Amino acid sequence: MAKDGTDSERATAAQRRAPAGAAVLREDKTAAIRAAVFEELAAVGFARMSIEGIARRAGVGKTAVYRRWRSKLHLVLDVVSAVAAAGLPAPDTGSLRGDVRMLLEVAARALRHPMASQIIPDLLAEAARSPEMATALKTALHDSQEGVAAAVVARAVERGELTEGVDARLALDLMTGPLYWRLLVVRDEVPGGYLDALSGSVAVALGAE
Repeated sequence: MAKDGTDSERATAAQRRAPAGAAVLREDKTAAIRAAVFEELAAVGFARMSIEGIARRAGVGKTAVYRRWRSKLHLVLDVVSAVAAAGLPAPDTGSLRGDVRMLLEVAARALRHPMASQIIPDLLAEAARSPEMATALKTALHDSQEGVAAAVVARAVERGELTEGVDARLALDLMTGPLYWRLLVVRDEVPGGYLDALSGSVAVALGAE
């Protein structure tokens, strides 16, 4: 009986094994690596970041990183794109100013995060030297959010607050540009009432009735 039990356990274990040649990528290790990327970027920047440093911070071997990404550039682009894909919310507060105000609040909170304030300027500087990075960041930081701005504009048109033909890219630039300048370039605080004033200014600039 003991032998039968042992054989049964072995058979079950064998069934759970991955097919020969297939690498099983553990989700907990993948999550640890992704988190380590942001920590490394904030600590040393893209230029000094290494696969070795990421692996050490994640508590995995270099092989675990290379099984998932072939270089640090592809690793960073994948991680940043995944975060950006989560994107801004598509608010529907009932007014253009309300929608813009909600988007500004979310964007300001994200840009004030200590890691974001270190990582985003560093990656943009790297993009000036790397066309591949520039293209990926454009997609991650701008194009992925354009759909949200388009939805806000479309709802405002339906409500009669805006006329047809408002450029969604212009709307996105007006919403995010001032925050980027204040929080990441000038590195100034956002005073009380600033987001309310900015949302009103954006609505007027877009031609709100």
